[in-house]
Amino acid sequence: MSKFRKKDKKEMKAISTASLPDIVFMLLFFFMVTTVMRETTLKVNITPPEATEVKKLTKKSLVSYIYIGIPILSEQSEHGDNPKIQLNDQIASVDEVQEFVILEREARNEAEKNQMTTSIKADENVRMGIITDVKQELRKANALKINYSTRKRHD
Repeated sequence: MSKFRKKDKKEMKAISTASLPDIVFMLLFFFMVTTVMRETTLKVNITPPEATEVKKLTKKSLVSYIYIGIPILSEQSEHGDNPKIQLNDQIASVDEVQEFVILEREARNEAEKNQMTTSIKADENVRMGIITDVKQELRKANALKINYSTRKRHD
């Protein structure tokens, strides 16, 4: 029968860290490419209404959003608890909608200006009066492609 012999203790070789920076940079680039930054911080509460016929927008880069709802609790001390309009990161009045659309249009390329869509994200409990006022301002700004954001009804 044979006996097992212990080998002489040898020093363990050091692990090569030469490829470690490559791995770190690959992970960094991966997260930079896949992460989407939030464009706006909502200052109004929005629960979209339900709808049965829902379509997704194709080019979201050509969409300008107008949010309509009751201000969040931290904003209610300043703006009250009546429904407000939010354009980008600030609460605005109906009169500012036309200027907002014009500025959004100027930020686009000439070829994309005709394809721009304005999406109204309104709370389901907001009265139609404020939405109608926003639509009138959009007509004045010649922004005739309007989308209403909803959620799909699950039956």
